[in-house]
Amino acid sequence: MDRLLTLLRAAAEDTRLRILALAAREDLTVSDYVHVLGQSQPRVSRHLKLLVEGGLLERFREAQFTRFRLVTIGDDAALVREFVRRLDPKHSRLATDRARLDALQQRRQTAAVRFFRDNAQRWDELRALHVADREIERALAYHLPVGARRLLDIGTGTGRLLEVLAPKVERAIGVDQSREMLALARANLARAGLDNVEIRQGDMYALPFEADSFDIVTIHHVLHYADDPAAALSEAARVVKPGGMVLVVDFSPHDLVELKREHAHVHLGFADNQVQGWLRSAGLNPLEPIHFPGRRLMTGIWRGERELAERPGPTTTLTQGTAR
Repeated sequence: MDRLLTLLRAAAEDTRLRILALAAREDLTVSDYVHVLGQSQPRVSRHLKLLVEGGLLERFREAQFTRFRLVTIGDDAALVREFVRRLDPKHSRLATDRARLDALQQRRQTAAVRFFRDNAQRWDELRALHVADREIERALAYHLPVGARRLLDIGTGTGRLLEVLAPKVERAIGVDQSREMLALARANLARAGLDNVEIRQGDMYALPFEADSFDIVTIHHVLHYADDPAAALSEAARVVKPGGMVLVVDFSPHDLVELKREHAHVHLGFADNQVQGWLRSAGLNPLEPIHFPGRRLMTGIWRGERELAERPGPTTTLTQGTAR
């Protein structure tokens, strides 16, 4: 009863309900809330502080910014989302907030799209060399472990893989270092109407998650940019749960040296035994790889399972005189 009263008191205020409605749509900063709500920074910060202390919001760092999101784990998370579900989206204040947030998102999306457009020709040229993305996406969806609940996509880029896989799990998180890509991913996922997805800035060599946090970790066309692919896979293995799986998509070995010059690739593809060796060194059990021939590039999917911890066997008590 005390816990329920704490949650109810924290939510029971006009501005704080508006904040919860906004947080259900996107992870926002203090300055974002100031802009959308039209209130002073000290007042907004106070409301955010009360919501965090009450257990309805949680804060996290992204570069120099602090963002806020609805709590994601436990009974409190379900109750907070029920609060939001019961809010009338046609209410004038909520509708105004939503319009202001849409305008803010549009400005950021325009900047992100400009960045994407400036580089789109190079990416389109690369896509023409390998198998269609949708064929890879179908294969990844097919090979998701049965009953998987939490997914992490490392180097999520535009968030496309999250759009495909998030509907198949309870919770999906994408990390990327590029702020432009993060903005574009947030816009794409908001447009897709996915409410079980988070986007965070993160380093693939130092993921901001506890060990054993995810059932699935995907690394889609990221390793060929990595200075140390083995270290990246080791970090991916750290955050996958026993019984979970790491799925790696990348190019098989090729001789297109222009990709280093024109696309900043560090590696010209990977051999099966190379990736499988890294997976094994990371403590994963490599499965049979899958290959997709393209016009000039072959794409591979490498899978590494983390074995379930062995259950201890029955112990035998030695009585005096039985040991030899």
